[in-house]
Amino acid sequence: MPGDRVDPYRNFRFRVELEGLEQAGFSEVSGFEATLDVIEYREGNEVTTPRKLPGLVKYGNITLKWGTSESMELYEWLQECVEGTIERKTITIIALDEEGEDVATWQVIEAWPVKYSAPTFNGMGNEVAFELIEFAHEGMTRTA
Repeated sequence: MPGDRVDPYRNFRFRVELEGLEQAGFSEVSGFEATLDVIEYREGNEVTTPRKLPGLVKYGNITLKWGTSESMELYEWLQECVEGTIERKTITIIALDEEGEDVATWQVIEAWPVKYSAPTFNGMGNEVAFELIEFAHEGMTRTA
C-alpha cells in the first residue's frame, strides 16, 4: 500500500544514558560492533575443506564524543579507574524518530573507561572543543 512506507532512522537523532551519570550532549557515538571468531577444524580423513566452528565473540570499544563544557563526570569516572577503582556501568544508546520518541535501543554491558582524549586547541581555529572517551565492555544487546 502507498501509505505503508517505512524509512530508516536518522543517525543524528539519539541520546545516551549512562547509569548514574548526568553527562549530556554527545555529538557522536561509535564502535558498535561484535565479531565472532571462526575456528577451522579438519580431521585427517575428511575432504580438503575444513569445517568452520564458532569461536569467541569480541566486542569493539564504544567511543563517546562531546563538546567540552563544565561537566567532568566522565573524566572523573576515568580517574577513579586510574586510581584502581574500576566501576562498571551499563551504557544505553537510544535512536529517536522524527517526533523524538525512542525507536531502537542498544545496551552496552559492564562498560568502563579505557581511554580519554582532551580537546585540541588552536589559536587560529573557530571550532568547538571536543572531548572523547572510549569504553571497553563485555557485551552489547539490541533491546528494541
